[in-house]
Amino acid sequence: MPRHEPERTCIVTRTAQPSAGLIRFVLSPDHQVVFDLKHKLPGRGVWVTARSDLVEEAVKRRLFARAFKAEVKVSGTLAADIEQVLRDDLRQSLAMANKAGAVVTGFGKVESAILEKPLAALIHAAEAAEDGRRKIANQLRKRLGEAISSVPVILDLSNDELGLALGRSHVIHAALVAGAGSDGFLNRWHRYRSYCGTDADQAGLETETGEPTNLKPQDIEAE
Repeated sequence: MPRHEPERTCIVTRTAQPSAGLIRFVLSPDHQVVFDLKHKLPGRGVWVTARSDLVEEAVKRRLFARAFKAEVKVSGTLAADIEQVLRDDLRQSLAMANKAGAVVTGFGKVESAILEKPLAALIHAAEAAEDGRRKIANQLRKRLGEAISSVPVILDLSNDELGLALGRSHVIHAALVAGAGSDGFLNRWHRYRSYCGTDADQAGLETETGEPTNLKPQDIEAE
């Protein structure tokens, strides 16, 4: 029998859903509202749907005080603080995928991986030039045709963040190879995109012009 996951009610939307789609908050001993992403901190918890705009609404409407039935201290940057932790977690999960041998870096090696390996995703630095992204997309289209949309294109991490995760400098293009090492990263990516209010399934998909729909400023030439 599948395990039944208990539902929790969001204090903003007042809708119940499985706890995996919410963020738990608890009170510290000095009544500071603390987020509990792993749902493990002691104490009574209240829940908010895992979206930045809803966390901001909970802060603005002072819903935490109402839910905890107490005077509370809430950081004005609470939503942004959660986003940063999720982003750091995304970067760290990419480092783990790399250690598991699931990441290929470099323009030429990514092109080769497209032809030779089952891909879970393409990863470009947020600053990557459109021309480099387009060339890699065209290579992927030659192999997959219309099925290209099944391979997500990830543009969320900067060149510096990719370099920190992968232990090398000037990482502009990378490929995530399908397998056990890629699952954790993709799960965290979906969680991060969902929290930011962006549909991960639509991130970076190719338009008829061959350009990613999720464009970023400040281009960097390909490796």
